[in-house]
Amino acid sequence: MKKLFMGVFLISVSVNANISVGQIEEMVVKIHKQREGVQLKTLESTQNPFIRLQQEDNATTFVASSQEEEKLDLNAIVNGKAYINEGWRSLDDVIMGYTLKYIGKSGVVLRNGNHIKKLYLNEKKDNFITLEER
Repeated sequence: MKKLFMGVFLISVSVNANISVGQIEEMVVKIHKQREGVQLKTLESTQNPFIRLQQEDNATTFVASSQEEEKLDLNAIVNGKAYINEGWRSLDDVIMGYTLKYIGKSGVVLRNGNHIKKLYLNEKKDNFITLEER
């Protein structure tokens, strides 16, 4: 059995060994050529390929996410309250379907079921304000 296997192996190696050095160099040159990628303009205009599934009463519904999702903007955090989308919010407030779960020094955490969003203060601005009692 070993002799048969070795014979087949040697025959296959000898059949495939007829590649010349020039052919190998040609293959290497093709591999090293700069490949053309996708332009940024094309990527920006593509639709989101991911589809969210919703299951209701043993039926699965495919729901495509909306292209233009409303934006959540965190502008300031003061004394445990966050200024999000033109209004002051406290813990457990609902904003666009998301519940405010955590308010930190530089950001907040919002949750909608299994979806979690983290919003941070813009680093370029000094939005963090502390008030002191006198």
